[in-house]
Amino acid sequence: MPKISNKGKQMPESPIRKLVPYSEIAKKKGHKVYHLNIGQPDIKTPEVAMNAVKNIDLTILEYSHSAGNESYRKKLANYYTNQGISVNIEDIIITTGGSEALMFAMGSTMDQGDEIIIPEPFYANYNGFSTASGVNVIPVISTIETGFALPAVADFEKLITPKTKAILICNPGNPTGYLYSKEEIMQLAALVKKHDLFLISDEVYREFTYDGDIHYSVMSVPGLEEHAIMIDSVSKRYSMCGARIGCIVSKNKEVMTTAMKFAQARLSPPTIEQIASEAALDTPQSYFDEVISEYRERRDTLIEELNKIDGVIVSKPKGAFYCIAQLPVNNADAFAQWLLESYDLDGETIMVAPAAGFYSTPGMGLNQVRIAYVLKKDDLISAVRILKAAIPVYNATQNQA
Repeated sequence: MPKISNKGKQMPESPIRKLVPYSEIAKKKGHKVYHLNIGQPDIKTPEVAMNAVKNIDLTILEYSHSAGNESYRKKLANYYTNQGISVNIEDIIITTGGSEALMFAMGSTMDQGDEIIIPEPFYANYNGFSTASGVNVIPVISTIETGFALPAVADFEKLITPKTKAILICNPGNPTGYLYSKEEIMQLAALVKKHDLFLISDEVYREFTYDGDIHYSVMSVPGLEEHAIMIDSVSKRYSMCGARIGCIVSKNKEVMTTAMKFAQARLSPPTIEQIASEAALDTPQSYFDEVISEYRERRDTLIEELNKIDGVIVSKPKGAFYCIAQLPVNNADAFAQWLLESYDLDGETIMVAPAAGFYSTPGMGLNQVRIAYVLKKDDLISAVRILKAAIPVYNATQNQA
């Protein structure tokens, strides 16, 4: 029998999606499952984007330009300018989601065996993108005790080797919800300039900041033009996860010329979804005001309820719509599966994402879960009520085993 590749064997499972078969079984039993595991917003996609799709008048569904539709890139450049990020159309390549943008960034800047430093916990698929690109992730650990703040620059510096090519951050962070301050971004900027590295910043949650905190982009740092690469997406900003439209942005001409080769190899990004994404740029500010207000209330509700559970440790996220909660269980992976397989409270249970999959350091995050507060406040309260009731029952079963 032909053999599977070693790379394929090394590709990690998604901690967000690997428990889906168990949730399907729970639903077949008639149980209601509260999905806290995935960042799929229940917020409606802007009407202007949906109408653009409904009103498409095409006779041929053609390829778009490999870099994306020129009209969309022009409009996107204007959007970034209004965000204080000065870029031109040639600094933007439209991609099939932020995922492809990350693959283009790694493929354009790193060779087989090169290293990328990432503060962990981090978005689980960074492990997958790195494996697919033949790149080694070098983690620098941030802790729940500090709210997952940026680790000390000295912690980064001691990990830099001749094979180090980039530092990758997610700002605001998935899965932690941490928002890096301008001072922290400037520290990283100085570090990558000192060691001649790239600073790749995944900024897909830019709009989702709370309590008056301001997002500061790596693209706004003076003198960082040759080092900064920004990853973006329409998925969360406009609740358009299924559109699969993102972009890679950089003022480094060599990076963009190289990324364009990857863009040409995959031909072009989706045509209809670009039309929707271009229209979404006309979304009124009132939409975002309402969405941010809703997520702030959800965040506050979730954190308040989690803090009522003995033994749970959670830091208040500053952005995005996730938090990492440390639970009084010995194995969050087994606990998450047990919740779906063996537990319900009045016919209801919950699905969480075990946080170990958001680390690359073995043994880290074993008693942590990522929770996405993408549900209505009443559903969040119900979900945490189930979590609170389930923990002592689970621990009792473990003590009996």
